[in-house]
Amino acid sequence: MMSNPYIGTGKKREIRVRKCVVTGERSQKAEMLRVVRVDGVVVIDPTGIRAGRGAYITPDANVIKKAKKKNVFARALRIKVDEKIYDELLEMVGGGNEFGKTD
Repeated sequence: MMSNPYIGTGKKREIRVRKCVVTGERSQKAEMLRVVRVDGVVVIDPTGIRAGRGAYITPDANVIKKAKKKNVFARALRIKVDEKIYDELLEMVGGGNEFGKTD
C-alpha cells in the first residue's frame, strides 16, 4: 500500500495561471473570463470548466472593447465569432468596472 506523499508536507494546491488573448498579461485563472468553442458555437464559460477550446480575457471593459475591435476570439478559437459575445462580456463587467467589483 502506497502512502500519499502530500499528507503532512504542507504542500498547497498550485495556482493556475492563464494568459489574456488581448494584453498577453498572465493572471490567476479565477480572475479572468473564459470564452469557449463547443461544437461550433462560441459561448461564455463563467465556471471555467466547460469542455472545448477556450480563450481567456482580462475582465476590463477597455480590454474587451479592444478584443472586439480586433476580433481576437475568431483567431484564438479558430471560428467566426458573433459580436454579441463581446457585448455580453461588456455587460458582465458592467461596461466600465472591473469584474466582481462594485462601486
